Amino acid sequence: MTSPSPAKRFNWSNLRIRVASATVLVPTVVAAVWFGNVWFLALILVGVALLAREWAEMSARRSALGVAVAIGAAVTISVIVAYLGHYYITWPVVIIGALAAALMARGALERRADAAYGVIYIAPAVIAMIWLRRMDAGLSWTLLLFTVTWFADIFAYVTGSLLKGPKLWPRYSPNKTWSGFFGGLVAASLGAVGIVALSRVLPALQDLHLAWPVAALIGLLGGLATMTGDLWESMLKRRFGVKDSGDLIPGHGGMLDRVDGLMFAAIVVAAARLLDQWGWLP
Repeated sequence: MTSPSPAKRFNWSNLRIRVASATVLVPTVVAAVWFGNVWFLALILVGVALLAREWAEMSARRSALGVAVAIGAAVTISVIVAYLGHYYITWPVVIIGALAAALMARGALERRADAAYGVIYIAPAVIAMIWLRRMDAGLSWTLLLFTVTWFADIFAYVTGSLLKGPKLWPRYSPNKTWSGFFGGLVAASLGAVGIVALSRVLPALQDLHLAWPVAALIGLLGGLATMTGDLWESMLKRRFGVKDSGDLIPGHGGMLDRVDGLMFAAIVVAAARLLDQWGWLP
């Protein structure tokens, strides 16, 4: 009879690396969000370039440069169209860009649909963030988005590492636990409530005018989207046979590893903002 394997200790070394990386990244992102306009656009476009490169390196290793250019160009055009306020033609541009990327990637991929999906995977999230930041109270809503995502991600990692317990989905993401899942959801809800509270007292922020239970629900759904995005990317990495999307960020892997949850949460928070605009939120 074999004895059970000992539980792994909390990886303080990896946590220190993550904190060091966040010390550089978080102020940069917050500054771009805070100043908005071309600063936020520049942040988005840099992210698009990095995400296109990583997607191409995962899906088309032999011809990564060409595929990255095709995907990056398609998404960049759609982002600029959205930034200029032409939202009514943004989505047709995304569809045309996805088809064009697939045609340009002919012969570079085992499945040209991978190039098209790269556009569809990246574009909606970045367009949602551009729209969210440029709407009324855009600063407050965008800070809410990043807070919900970061809280869900950070506290899922910390809670899961400390409490451990049953695995969430060991087939695709063996390190994630149910304790981390629920810890991340609670933190995301509290983070959303915290941003709503700050929007009522800080002159620099516009009041979100959300009831706290509504804010908690948006945080919960945003946190759930963050977890879903993380698991979805784990499935994609398993499909392409890679451990990380890249090695850009120490302790985190690639850019896609860092923003996979944000890409899903952006859609959820943008949807909540749209419902608020229509007067459907109390």
